[in-house]
Amino acid sequence: MVRDIVIYPDKRLKLISKEVTTFDSELHALLDDMYDTMVAKNGVGLAAIQIGVDKRALIINLPEGDNEDELQLRENTIEIINPIFVQKEGLCKHQEGCLSIPGVYEDVERAEHVVLEYYDRHGNKQTIDNHDFLAIAIQHEIDHLEGKVFIEKLSLLKRKKFEKEWKKRRNNTL
Repeated sequence: MVRDIVIYPDKRLKLISKEVTTFDSELHALLDDMYDTMVAKNGVGLAAIQIGVDKRALIINLPEGDNEDELQLRENTIEIINPIFVQKEGLCKHQEGCLSIPGVYEDVERAEHVVLEYYDRHGNKQTIDNHDFLAIAIQHEIDHLEGKVFIEKLSLLKRKKFEKEWKKRRNNTL
């Protein structure tokens, strides 16, 4: 089921998500809804809080191949529950966007390489060791679990410019 995306500056995006303690059919339904929503909205990642659920759950599904219009097959979805960074190193800049801040893209500095421990939908412990776009996407989505959005990583000047333009854009659509 496709759910509504929580749009910035909704206060729910500031919530620190709660740890998942039960790996049951309710969690599986949430993850399935997250996948349906992410694909319907043309995203590559989605944190549960972005659909209004404050659980430490996120999904990522990078398009296959070099073309961003490629299919995102359900079986390629990485479901990450209760993630913990084991290692973060190096720095890189990458242009990011966010389903909760549609139409805005900015260069953000993040760790280039991450090692992450997490649980899958069945409660099995997993590890990801990555230094590609997946590492960037993981950090972006985990920020959501911590009540942060990517624009908070911008310089003060860029942030002020964003806030002014976003407010103007929101006023024009109301």
